[in-house]
Amino acid sequence: MEKRHCHPSSLQNSSPQEFLSSATELNLKVKSSKRTLKSLIHSIPSSSPLSSSLLPSLHTFISDSVLSFRHPTSPPPSKKRRRSGRRKNNTDEEANLNLHKQQQQQQQHNLEKLHLLAHVAFLCVSHPKKVFSPRDLLPSVQLLHDNLVFFESDSSLLLEISNLCEVYWRENLQGREMLISQSLPFLVSRSLTLKKKVDVHRVYALREAFTLFDFEDESIEDLKMLLIRTVIAPIYLKTEDGRKFLGFIFGLSMQLMKEALAMIKSQIAFGRKSILEAYGVVLFRAWKGVDGVLKEEFEGGFLQGLIEGSIYANSRVFAASVRRVLGGFVSQRITDGVEKLLFRLAEPVIFRSLQVANSNVRLNALHLLLDFFPLEDPDAMKEVKDTLLDKQFFLMERLIMDDCPDVRVVAVEGCFRVLHLFWEIIPSSTITKLLTKIFDDMSHDICNEVRLSTVNGTIYLLGNPQSHEILKVLLPRLGHLIQDSALSSRAAVMDLLLLIRDIRSFQFNKVVGLDVLLSTLANDHSQVARKITRLLIPSYFPSKVSIEEACNRCVTLIKRSPMAGARFCEFAMLEGASPKSLMELVRVLTGLVLSNEKLHADQIEGLLIAAASLCNNLVSEPCYKNALKEFFTGGKVKCLFAAASTGHAQPSVLNICSVVSPDDVAGLVEECMSLVTNCCGLPKNVEMQAKVRSAHRLLLSYSGFDDMFDSLTRLLQKAAYRCHVKFGVEIPKQRVSPGKRKKCKSSVKISAKRKHVGGKNSTTFEYDYSIAVGIACQIKDLVVSEDSREAILGSQALESSFLALKVISEVSIEHCISCEYMDTSPVLAYSGLALHMSLQNISISTNDSGSKNREGTEILEASCIFFFFHFCFIETVLDQTVDHLLNCIDKLLGEVNIGETQADASISNDDGSLSTKERGMSNKVKMLTAVLKLIVDSIAMGLLSRIHGRCLNFTSAYLKHIIFGLEHQSSEKLQFKEDELKDFFVCLKSSFSYAAKLLNLILRDTSETSPLLPEAFDLVNDMLDLITSIELHLGSGFAAGLVAAAKSWLPDLILALGSPCMLNKTQVACAYITALDCIKSGYPSWPIILAKTELYEIREANPEEVDDITSEPEEFRAFKKFMEMIVSLLKGKFNILDAVGVILLSGSVVGLERKDFGVVLGLLHFVCVKLVGEEDREWNELDMMLASLPDIYPQIERGIEEQSDENARQKLCSARMLLDHVWFYHLYETGRFSAMKE
Repeated sequence: MEKRHCHPSSLQNSSPQEFLSSATELNLKVKSSKRTLKSLIHSIPSSSPLSSSLLPSLHTFISDSVLSFRHPTSPPPSKKRRRSGRRKNNTDEEANLNLHKQQQQQQQHNLEKLHLLAHVAFLCVSHPKKVFSPRDLLPSVQLLHDNLVFFESDSSLLLEISNLCEVYWRENLQGREMLISQSLPFLVSRSLTLKKKVDVHRVYALREAFTLFDFEDESIEDLKMLLIRTVIAPIYLKTEDGRKFLGFIFGLSMQLMKEALAMIKSQIAFGRKSILEAYGVVLFRAWKGVDGVLKEEFEGGFLQGLIEGSIYANSRVFAASVRRVLGGFVSQRITDGVEKLLFRLAEPVIFRSLQVANSNVRLNALHLLLDFFPLEDPDAMKEVKDTLLDKQFFLMERLIMDDCPDVRVVAVEGCFRVLHLFWEIIPSSTITKLLTKIFDDMSHDICNEVRLSTVNGTIYLLGNPQSHEILKVLLPRLGHLIQDSALSSRAAVMDLLLLIRDIRSFQFNKVVGLDVLLSTLANDHSQVARKITRLLIPSYFPSKVSIEEACNRCVTLIKRSPMAGARFCEFAMLEGASPKSLMELVRVLTGLVLSNEKLHADQIEGLLIAAASLCNNLVSEPCYKNALKEFFTGGKVKCLFAAASTGHAQPSVLNICSVVSPDDVAGLVEECMSLVTNCCGLPKNVEMQAKVRSAHRLLLSYSGFDDMFDSLTRLLQKAAYRCHVKFGVEIPKQRVSPGKRKKCKSSVKISAKRKHVGGKNSTTFEYDYSIAVGIACQIKDLVVSEDSREAILGSQALESSFLALKVISEVSIEHCISCEYMDTSPVLAYSGLALHMSLQNISISTNDSGSKNREGTEILEASCIFFFFHFCFIETVLDQTVDHLLNCIDKLLGEVNIGETQADASISNDDGSLSTKERGMSNKVKMLTAVLKLIVDSIAMGLLSRIHGRCLNFTSAYLKHIIFGLEHQSSEKLQFKEDELKDFFVCLKSSFSYAAKLLNLILRDTSETSPLLPEAFDLVNDMLDLITSIELHLGSGFAAGLVAAAKSWLPDLILALGSPCMLNKTQVACAYITALDCIKSGYPSWPIILAKTELYEIREANPEEVDDITSEPEEFRAFKKFMEMIVSLLKGKFNILDAVGVILLSGSVVGLERKDFGVVLGLLHFVCVKLVGEEDREWNELDMMLASLPDIYPQIERGIEEQSDENARQKLCSARMLLDHVWFYHLYETGRFSAMKE
């Protein structure tokens, strides 16, 4: 019977065997087949013979199919022709393959048949008229269920069977308990694998079926593991049904609950916020769902452990995670029994923990108390509750004054939170007492975070209207925080003022006076100034009044406080003022400056700065830019510049011209040229720097930059020539003639008198040099900005200015000691130009590769000389510059080392004044720092890779020279002035950081083909020597600054220190010899200082052992801290520790050779007691250190025998005792060392 020719009515009249045979030929993957089959079965009436005969036949079909699937039969072999022996093996393999293929096809056919039969069973049990008896169908369903595990290769069949079992359970059909042992594990596993919400919902719907399992039986382990997996499955934690199911499974078994709780506990440390909150919900539901012994275990075991863990946790993050889980109970505290539970579990530990010595425990307990507040027994009497509440407030008040700042911060924030939430139940006397203490004491706390929490807490408390009455009185006590040293506190105060401005019953000016606000607006950070502008804009530039009135109010503000008014205008547009109103304000401000009204100079300055800020904001919109350009005619701008008499007023006028670009400003351009060329004393004059920067912007906007740079170049060339005359420095010749200069496309005409800067007036060398310093300062500033940098690097005067700077830099370096007016600006400008010229050369060679010139032939012809200069000169300009500077440094250091011991305490200047050695040393350090900065910046950009060794040698020589200079200065008892010492140390600290960064960059480039240079080891030793030298000669405070600078580079310093034995793949047997050679080649001083500090500790512990301490190691507190940081970082890193340890052991060998037994004992004590520690007395995994012992230990033994001095013998004996354990262990236990011969 073919399905396509059979009518449904004919099938209903057929036998059950024929019906099922026809049905098994359908393909369920086709939707129409499913619909056909469903209509056939659901249309069978109760009167049909099939209603009683179909189910037995279905069972037979299912049984036969299952049997056929589980025990497949091999097809009969076909008759084969006899083949030759040579092909027999190939024929057998083909036959086996064919047989296997036929078996697979048969199994697949059986699975498809079972799938269809299972679907028939599902349609029978779901018949709308219940024609088929579920009791008669049960054997078939049970047969499918019991063989579920064998059908794992067909997921659709598994799903069909599980659906069938699910119908039986959901409709409470007879025998449903027989259909869960296989279907439930499948559904749980499916939900964990596919991670779909619908599967989780199905598992939850069948939850009651899980109660039928005996979870104490060993055979249930697989299901238990699946249920434990659901505890950490995100799909269960994220869905409502999943969380309900997880809460349900805790009541299934004591053992299952314990394992699930243990799993949750293990996840707390790593869980995200959402996961932890989900666990809180699950645990609360679990607690509600269990009773009896399970509840006792849940409360007394798990919850009690969570509360104690949140208090005694070492990590604050972990403690916070535990509290987030407990939040599931805290958020449900109104539920019957929860309040009682929290009180019973927390009360015994929380009050005790709030008073322990450990601040971390106090902090955690305080967090928990605030979460549980008010902690009370709901069944207790009112008097008991009040007493307990008073106790909690007493402890919070006490913790406000805690010694630990973190505790104080949380206590203050917690008090405000408690007051905000529970104001009604707290006695007014308690509120007043608590707030008064916070406002009076905490607002003046030494810790910034505490002061900040006071302000933020007040903002939060204002959200409760009941607090407003008392806060009116207390808020003025926070007014002083507007001038707090911390920006965050000042910004928070402004947030507070902005909040109370919008509360009708408050007046912000009673909290912070208007004069204080204006002073802060004038001088504070932009973040604070902008908020003050937002606060004042309704008063001083309101949008609800006429534009004329708003402008008058703003003018009043500027007249009252010029700088505050100027800052107000700077942020007015950002805070919502309309551009139209601000445009009118510009007209009013400039009109006021140009009027005959008598104004003070500072008022004019404020008006002009305000106008410049407004113009800067308005030009972003084209319509207003055009209006401003029409408004500022040339004559008006000149008048404004004439009215500007102060240092900040004139730059403001120039800034207006730069952004607005009005016509006819030739006179101003002349003024700008005068400003940039008459720049004597520029580096130390802040007002002049502001003027010059404004002049640069104006000249750049009017295409007058090339003329300016030409003028500056001629002044530099003049100074270079004076250097040549005075000091005999050779002036390098230009490699390329600059040729005829291209005509400037300036929009203004530069007066001819500016073409010959300097005239013929006779000037001193010092004056010409100071002008050159000012120009160098400008160039250094100009190469930072992208626009001006492009203009400089595109100028035809670039080569001339660069070569002039080269001469001036050489003189500045070589004569920085004898001439105290020498400045680093020429060196910085010279090196900055070289660096940017080299970078431009790289970009040109990259961009021009394989492409045509974009500018065309005309531009190429006009620029041929310039590009020839670039490719012939700039190609190696950085290498030449660094080589030149290092040669100058070599000359400086060489001359100083020769003449320093013969020099007097002072050196004469040209004008007869005295140049102190301290000033000379300060100048020298500034020069060396400038050169070192260039080197490090260049290497960081991938340049100078070929001269790493020379760079390391220069840095080492620099540090050695400083150390020598400090010792020389100390021996002559010379004293730095306070400002000179500060400048000296700032440069020295920068140099230390640059040296560390240099090590870092060179270590990065280390590879098998490019091993680390030995100079790196020398440099790190010089850096450690510098720390000890600074501490010895300048004090621990300055040394602590170097240690702080070294902290971020500590891994690089350690790697460089151990580099002789580690990074160059030195063999273990040779590592000690290598380390010893490195130490002997230049024995540093820091191991001696380290040994002395260790000897002092030994003497403190055992006064009888060492009695000749010659140096008090208290002077080296910073260095001791530095070494402690190294020890801490090396813990557990055996390879690096081994390399550093063998360096220190090599230092002790040098001490033995020099008969300095104190160094031997001190270094061995540091290595054995601190570096390695008592936990590894056998020196496991420290092969290089062990390789040194056969040389060190016998030498100590011989020294003990040879020494007649009792003190020396005692030190050597103590040193030997430190090594005895490791020596004898490897001598007798491991056999690593052979016995010593007589």
